[in-house]
Amino acid sequence: MCDICVMNSVKERMLSRRGFFKGSAAAAAGAVAAGGITATPALAEGHSGVVDLTHTLSADFPTYLGEPGFGAEQVWNFADAGFNLFNLTINEHTGTHIDAPLHFSADGLSVDEIPVADLVAPLCVVDIAARAAEDADTQVTPDDLQAWIDANGDIPDGACVAMHSGWSAKVDSDAFRGFDGEAQHYPGFHIEATQMLLETGARSIAVDTLSLDHGISADFATHYAWLPTGRFGIENIAGLDQVPASGATVIIGAPKHRGGSGGPARIFAMV
Repeated sequence: MCDICVMNSVKERMLSRRGFFKGSAAAAAGAVAAGGITATPALAEGHSGVVDLTHTLSADFPTYLGEPGFGAEQVWNFADAGFNLFNLTINEHTGTHIDAPLHFSADGLSVDEIPVADLVAPLCVVDIAARAAEDADTQVTPDDLQAWIDANGDIPDGACVAMHSGWSAKVDSDAFRGFDGEAQHYPGFHIEATQMLLETGARSIAVDTLSLDHGISADFATHYAWLPTGRFGIENIAGLDQVPASGATVIIGAPKHRGGSGGPARIFAMV
């Protein structure tokens, strides 16, 4: 069968299915209105809203190495083919993304092997934004973690502990990388804070910067301490100024490509 015949056949089936589902939806709505069906709440009990914690990915998004990490080539367009389709080229560690254990270990879990139970987690937000505004090289310290614990209680098992440095607001400027010609400058987790978290039941850590380690790090101490234990990281998270220090639940839409060392993720919080 010729290409245009295939496309026309697909469009006809899509239109037919669209009419069927439209009719089904109308019937369902009528049943709800008549009291025949009880609507299910959209959010789990205890949460009343959703906050997007994901930056929009584009070719302009800053990367650790300074080179574009995302590309989209349009293969089919609606005007000519009746549908749109793009081929994507993506560096795994671009945009809001996961660092799988494999990223900094020889044989750690790949991104598709991260237990799904670890992808739904209590969110603990450690706010160092005021200090970061004065010192781009500051880090989350054990004192910051202890202050969070004193205010909110113990870090829950399975938690995602996130650094809120305010860096997300800089994403459209050179200040996000903070590159001075020799090194990058932005906050991250101090190795001593990382070691403290390894003594808890936390399963992931997140930063609103390009790296789990602060920008001037030369040894990636936090990466090497955290990831080989089977835990994972999140980099370039957004929206932490819109969630509470404790009480939110984070949903981590990790990619699932076989053998991956990480990948862009859609992340949101139920608050």
